[in-house]
Amino acid sequence: MIKVPSRCALCCALSLFPASYALGDQWPAAIETLQSKGVQIIDTFDAPAGLKGYAARFNGQGMTLYLTEDGQHVLVGNLLDARGENLSQEPLERLVYEPMGKEMWQRLEQSHWIADGSDDAPRVVYMFSDPNCPYCNLFWKQARPWVESGAVQLRHVMVGMLMPDSAGKAARLLVADDPRDALHRHEQAGKASTLKAVSDIPAALQTKLDSNEALMGELGAAATPAIYYLDADERLQQHKGAPRPDALRQIMGER
Repeated sequence: MIKVPSRCALCCALSLFPASYALGDQWPAAIETLQSKGVQIIDTFDAPAGLKGYAARFNGQGMTLYLTEDGQHVLVGNLLDARGENLSQEPLERLVYEPMGKEMWQRLEQSHWIADGSDDAPRVVYMFSDPNCPYCNLFWKQARPWVESGAVQLRHVMVGMLMPDSAGKAARLLVADDPRDALHRHEQAGKASTLKAVSDIPAALQTKLDSNEALMGELGAAATPAIYYLDADERLQQHKGAPRPDALRQIMGER
């Protein structure tokens, strides 16, 4: 489950959007209008007061839409009842975040990563990692007790974002004879690392790095480390930055 902190800019732009297109083959005209602006309609759901609910995604984020009874306007955002209960949360979780989380977890599995820890570890944690990122190194150190005990495998999805030689260093790790050992030596050395960047990254390798960075953006992260794990309900969770102790334990599967 990927939590979205804010949709204010989108809501301000689309909170009461008049229909201006002819009725489409599948959706009412007001909904078709939003689709033309990049909103992806996932499914419909029941809503009160004559409204028709639509679960949607915009730029990889979940959102709910409500078509008015006359079919001419769309309200965007959360719908609250008289008690202040958020009626949008359940359909958003069920129709958007749960399937989106499963899809993104599969894409993380298929990304280009370096394993840190046992392949038999019962828990897997992904992190987008830049070789020049000091907070990635801090999280690597924080994770040692769980990784070294065999409880967690930490998978470094390599990106090169922070410095001019970041991509070259990430490439060097990915093509090392033993990527696990190369990553371990680099992280263990910290600031004293002697990792040398690849000066001319082959096109196929650059494609892998670009793919990792694109996935990172789709998951809503813009900085490293960006950490992803499954909670007790098998829902995808995100943590940005090196975690505090309580968050660290949660990431590593301790309750």
